[in-house]
Amino acid sequence: MKLHEYQGKELLQNEGVEIPESRVAYFPEEAWMVSMNIGYPVMLKAQVLTGGRGKSGGVKKCRSAEEVRQYSRQMFGSVLTTHQSGKNGLKVRKILVEKAVDYEKEFYLSFVIDRNTATIALIISKQGGMEIENLSATHPESVKKILINPFTGFLPFHARTVAAFLDLWPKTAEIFNLLGKLYRIFVTKECTLLEVNPLVLTNAGSLIPLDIKIDIDDNALIRQKEILRYRDLSEFNEDEVEARFYGLNFIKLDGNIGCMVNGAGLAMATMDFIKQAGGAPANFLDVGGVATPETISRGFEILSRDGSLKAIFVNIFGGIVRCDKVADGIIDATTRHHISLPVIIRLSGSNVEEGLKTLKASRKNFHLVTDVEQARDIINTLVNN
Repeated sequence: MKLHEYQGKELLQNEGVEIPESRVAYFPEEAWMVSMNIGYPVMLKAQVLTGGRGKSGGVKKCRSAEEVRQYSRQMFGSVLTTHQSGKNGLKVRKILVEKAVDYEKEFYLSFVIDRNTATIALIISKQGGMEIENLSATHPESVKKILINPFTGFLPFHARTVAAFLDLWPKTAEIFNLLGKLYRIFVTKECTLLEVNPLVLTNAGSLIPLDIKIDIDDNALIRQKEILRYRDLSEFNEDEVEARFYGLNFIKLDGNIGCMVNGAGLAMATMDFIKQAGGAPANFLDVGGVATPETISRGFEILSRDGSLKAIFVNIFGGIVRCDKVADGIIDATTRHHISLPVIIRLSGSNVEEGLKTLKASRKNFHLVTDVEQARDIINTLVNN
């Protein structure tokens, strides 16, 4: 689960980290009023769940009320498209109005999980800002990784290593204090990423995070009740939000073959198979390890809204669930939602003979296959016609 910048800064502020004065605005006039209270210059930052905002016009420095009015009116309601947002972009519904900070130097730092060593990696760079993503390739000597044992945590020698690398020896104590707080947030909130870009050394000699990106482990949300209140459903695809309420794992993609599968591993393999067959998966849809007629019906309802589909591929393994019950669910769903698209069905597992017999007797537009080779030929024919 990704947090907005203003939400991440709220977590930092609660931990005692100094951040620039800021407030969120939800319409242009409010942005203007906030800027008048904070004082100029201010930064206007579009609050969308993607990186690369600065390069796409989502961050503007304003030195007057007139500039705030101009840029906020341009931002609100606009669609911000970055290299991380996808081609459809994200609509700007709120803006963070933040006091601009004068600084001498900018740096980069992040905490991530290093799965190869089962440690927490602190990544630091002598340069921050918008070009950080290219820095490791062009100037690898400017980036350093420090591995932190999660059993001992962030220790003074880590801070000394950071201070030496960034040439900030006089700031060692401040680095230990700041990074210790960031590390504590990373661990206690069960983050997968905590990124500060840039971390700046101000003209007054303070280290201040100007931008923060935080990702929370979705599997930890059952324990992170306070974090759940930050979830912004307006940033998600409506079908994805609806699917989550029904217990379905659904992600919209740009393709022409809808797929419905039970089990994430089988779903990933099915998507690869569709690609190899000449099609393109239109979605990731995992109806769960125990697919029921109800979940299958909901899945078909969501898939039927995509007008670009040429077919739907159902690939179900009947382990705990029985294939005859799956067949009943498919027939009911295609009837209820008036599915006229070709539906390719591959069932295997318990009661598969009974399920196939039921599907054949329905006389619907079903293509029943027993192996993926048959499905490949059908998909290839449908895609090329």
